[in-house]
Amino acid sequence: MSKSQNTLLIIFAFFAIYVIWGSTYMLNKVAVNELPPFMLAAVRFITAGVLIFIIAFLSGKKIFISKKQLLNTSIAGFLFLTFGNGVVVWALKYVDSGFAALEISAQPLVVLLLMKIFEGKKIETSSIIGVVLGTIGIYLLVSQKQIISQENTVLGMLMIFACMISWGYGSLFVAKADLPSNYFVNTGYQMFLGGIMLLISSYLLDETWTLPNTWSIEVQYSMILLIFFGSIIAFTSFNYLLKVVSPEKVATSTYVNPIIALGLGWYVLNEQITTQSIFAAAILLTGVYFINTKKKIVVFSRFKK
Repeated sequence: MSKSQNTLLIIFAFFAIYVIWGSTYMLNKVAVNELPPFMLAAVRFITAGVLIFIIAFLSGKKIFISKKQLLNTSIAGFLFLTFGNGVVVWALKYVDSGFAALEISAQPLVVLLLMKIFEGKKIETSSIIGVVLGTIGIYLLVSQKQIISQENTVLGMLMIFACMISWGYGSLFVAKADLPSNYFVNTGYQMFLGGIMLLISSYLLDETWTLPNTWSIEVQYSMILLIFFGSIIAFTSFNYLLKVVSPEKVATSTYVNPIIALGLGWYVLNEQITTQSIFAAAILLTGVYFINTKKKIVVFSRFKK
């Protein structure tokens, strides 16, 4: 693949994790209002995984992997999908889709701290500023009385934060793990195995399963979009980017995701956007910028001189 082709592929992959993933908050919110959360996620990822295997087989790609790769894709599937996504879908029963996206926009902060803990990565001055701003933004976001007074909202917020840790650690894990070399096949295994674990979780939680022909038309469309765009295209792009750029850069999808999610939540679901949420988002995303920028802050470079 030429350099220009590789650049275009990276650009498309970033578009997928920026814009397509931003819309999945609204789509999951629509579906989880009618379907049990773990059943919803299980159907989505098992279906997407099977479709990926079929496409890979018809394309002549090697779909058999080693035992080590099978174990690693199982771990990644659990961190990203079974826990990382399944619990977020559950939390959306109690938290607005735009609010959830704003909370998850602190993902780069979590990745940075995990890299410090597990890899001893030095935290630069600009990143320290980003952590402080991010913390302030999160506090302003979750301290709104009109939001946290709703039933189970606080629990939903805490579970989303736990999912952020799962996703953050998963990002570090897959960056170094022995995984299938083909990104499409890698995605298929993670989705199928993660979906199977979601199915088991749904069974253990005694969720009631229903057939697709009993779902409303809105839920049917949401599931189709989640499977083909949110799962197959976006998640394949995510796995590809984790191998060709740093985990911190991949986490910058949280710049755009909350904007897309807030807009769709307001326009489609009539979700409330408070002034404090907008202010918190501005501070939080500014913090994310400082975490990811490599430019030196002028005021600090002057002191060094």
